[in-house]
Amino acid sequence: MRRARTQIAVVAALALVGLATVVAGAGAAAQVAPVNTAPPTISGTPTVGQTLTASNGTWSNSPTSYDYQWLRCNATGGSCVDVANGTQKTYTLVGADRTHTMRVKVTATNTDGSSSAQSAQTDPVAPAAATGVPRNTDRPEISGTPEAGQTLTADEGTWTGNPTSYTFQWQRCDADNIVACLNVAGATSKSYALHTGDIGYRLRVRVTAHNARGTTTASSATTSVIAPALKITNHRPTLAIVSVRFVGSAVYARFRICDDSLKNLSIIATDSRPGKLSYTRRFSTLAAPNPCGVYTRHWTPVARFRGHGRYTVTLSARDKSGLTSVAAKRTFSR
Repeated sequence: MRRARTQIAVVAALALVGLATVVAGAGAAAQVAPVNTAPPTISGTPTVGQTLTASNGTWSNSPTSYDYQWLRCNATGGSCVDVANGTQKTYTLVGADRTHTMRVKVTATNTDGSSSAQSAQTDPVAPAAATGVPRNTDRPEISGTPEAGQTLTADEGTWTGNPTSYTFQWQRCDADNIVACLNVAGATSKSYALHTGDIGYRLRVRVTAHNARGTTTASSATTSVIAPALKITNHRPTLAIVSVRFVGSAVYARFRICDDSLKNLSIIATDSRPGKLSYTRRFSTLAAPNPCGVYTRHWTPVARFRGHGRYTVTLSARDKSGLTSVAAKRTFSR
C-alpha cells in the first residue's frame, strides 16, 4: 500500500514538472511588434483652414490599433514638434502652422508592442486664401526621361489669380521618400539637365507663381528614381557615401547604393572612436535600388561616442543572398 502511494506521488510530481515546462515554453515565445514597410502619407491641401488626412502606411505583424501625432516642422521638414490636440487621423491647419511643413507620426500597436513611423513633410502651409493672390488648382508636372544625360522640363500647372511670372527650384529627394527634399544649387530654370550626381535620387520641381498681390509655391510629384545611362551589372552591391554630418546630437548619413538584384537591401552602420568599443546598427531600404538609390538614415550615437573628438562612420550594404558591399568610411572631428 505504501509503495502504491509513493508511485502515485511520483507521477503527480512529474505531471507538475511537465506543466511548468509547457508554461515556461509559452512565456519564451518570440514577441514581434509591428514593423513599418511603407511610410504613412498625408492627403489634403496645406493651406490654413484646410484639413489634412493621414493614411497609416503599410505594416507587418498585424497591428490591432493605430495612434496619430501631427508634427509642425521647419521649411525642410526638420526640427519637428508635436502639435497640441493633433492626435486624430485628421488635422485642420491653423494660423500657427503657416509657413511650416507638416508631418504625421503613426504608431502601430499589437499585443507584442508598438512602433512608430513618420510621413514625408508637406509643402509649406500657405495662408488662408486671399483674393487676387495666385492659387494653384492643378499641381506642376515634370516631363522627360529620368535618366542621366536626359533633360527634364517643368510645366507650371494651373493657377488662379493671373500670375505674371513663375520661378522654379529643382530638388533632389531620397529614393524611398522618407527624408526632406533638398534644393539643387543653381537649378532654377524651367528645364534641368540630369547628370551623374542625380543618379539614385528622385527629382521634383517647386514652382512659385507671382503677381502684384503676392506669391504662392506648389510642388510637383517626384519622378521615378534617376537611372544611369549605362546598364549596371555587379556581383555584389556597391555603396558610396554622399555626406555624413551631425545635426544636434544626431548623425545624418546620405549614401548611394547600386545593385542589379532590384531587391531591398540591409544597411549596416558602425560607429567608432579611438579607444572606444565600436557599435553597429542595421537599417533596410524601403524602396529597392533600381538599379541605384540614394538614401538617408539618421541615429543618435550611444553615450560613449558623444562629445567632441574624432568620429568614424562605416557603412556597407548586404543583399538578400548575403553578398556585402565593400565598406565605405567617413571620418571627421566634432
